[in-house]
Amino acid sequence: QVQLVESGGGLVQPGGSLRLSCAASGNNFRIWSMGWYRQAPGKQRELVATITGGGSTNYGDSVKGRFTISRDNARNTVYLQMNNLKPEDTAVYYCNRSPVPMGYWGQGTQVTVSS
Repeated sequence: QVQLVESGGGLVQPGGSLRLSCAASGNNFRIWSMGWYRQAPGKQRELVATITGGGSTNYGDSVKGRFTISRDNARNTVYLQMNNLKPEDTAVYYCNRSPVPMGYWGQGTQVTVSS
């Protein structure tokens, strides 16, 4: 079973930045499309950014221009650089395959944007 370990979350003021990391096990990481998802309290989990094995990216409207997804296939790691954070970005962030996630999730990393 592939393991997904997210890290890098924390408490940040509005306008601040964070960089999330997700380390994945498995031999096929480089060919997977990966995504960052988030789930805010009382809301459904949403997909916010995706990156193909070849490096093509796509973003949800709410994060476009502020978030950047990237990957390092040599390290089996996908990143999410988050700039100009807003209180509505507060959520637990997860990584997983996209567009169809695997049937299980990592522990996620909490991002809280508050003054």
